[in-house]
Amino acid sequence: MKRIIIHWTAGGYYPTDYEKEHYHFLVDKEGVVHDGKFKPEDNEICRVGKYAAHTGGGNTGSIGVAICAMAGFKSKFSVGNYPIQKKQFESSMELCAELSVKYNIPITPQTVMTHYEFGGKNPKTTSAGKIDIIYIPPYPWVDRDEAGSFIRSKIKWYRQKL
Repeated sequence: MKRIIIHWTAGGYYPTDYEKEHYHFLVDKEGVVHDGKFKPEDNEICRVGKYAAHTGGGNTGSIGVAICAMAGFKSKFSVGNYPIQKKQFESSMELCAELSVKYNIPITPQTVMTHYEFGGKNPKTTSAGKIDIIYIPPYPWVDRDEAGSFIRSKIKWYRQKL
């Protein structure tokens, strides 16, 4: 595995069967990690119906981690009924730190990123224009273009504790 791509589901606080088909790991409102249908290794070579299709144009070699939240999100002033909770955000960052160690993935902008960042770097993919993650409700001061850097800093902090 060569990278971790972090998402929000744009759904409710608990993973659905549909969401489990698209992400390797999902983190619910209480910070509990749920396994998706596919293992990260299934994305080493993506075969139709046999891998987690979480990032258009970027699934091969990528681990998909999703925070179960953000249904109804329009802007930081209109986050919908399921804003990311601090406990689930922190649990997601800790999970990413563990995955970075397990798969020997360095924490850099090229190897650990949000779906939003991947789409921005790859404008000719179906990930272009995706907005996850541009806003982190527990940390409202983090600007949309700094969310990825903030996330990587959190993951590095958790990795030091392992």
